[in-house]
Amino acid sequence: MKPNREVHEVDAIGWLQQQELAAGNAFVTSLPNVDEFQHRNFDRWRKWFHDAAALIMDKTPEGSAAVFFQTDIKVDGIWIDKSFLLQQAAEQTNCKLIWHKTVLRAPISTVTNVRPGYAHLLCFAPQLRSNDDNATPDVLPQLGKKDWPRAMGSDVATFAVNWLRDHAGAKTIVAPFCGTGTTLAVANKLGLHAIGIERSTSRASKARQQ
Repeated sequence: MKPNREVHEVDAIGWLQQQELAAGNAFVTSLPNVDEFQHRNFDRWRKWFHDAAALIMDKTPEGSAAVFFQTDIKVDGIWIDKSFLLQQAAEQTNCKLIWHKTVLRAPISTVTNVRPGYAHLLCFAPQLRSNDDNATPDVLPQLGKKDWPRAMGSDVATFAVNWLRDHAGAKTIVAPFCGTGTTLAVANKLGLHAIGIERSTSRASKARQQ
């Protein structure tokens, strides 16, 4: 059976609050950065980021998992570690961190400034735990193809979806803040159904066509 794809052009938070996801659903997401908000207020964004991450973890079905792709930022000369923010959110949920990968965004020894030459890929789960059977490399060498600057990258999406399919029993990948749909396209290519949530009309339209 050909895998299907749904893209909901709505606010992801409101959509998630109304859902109770069944077994077989798993999350892959990248939460928006502060500069994607009109108010550009760091404290307001940080609370939003915490609450959004906790909501996704709360909605993760037992036996499944949620994977987050995040790149750190610098605000007023202070480094903001988004993996730390995610782990703070996890402390308020039933989910635990079961693996944390580093993804290279730039070649080793490249000097970067505002955003680092690496990104975080973290997996949180209510019941699953890391073990020898589901172990994978800790460093991913590249992002893969991107069709817009904030995209996850096809190689990263493929890694995340493969792991969720093979080790978390995923049949459907749910992608809040799906952007132009890289993760949805990868999920379909790997034989999984995909649900994307994206409030931008232009990005939602591209996500349906990827």
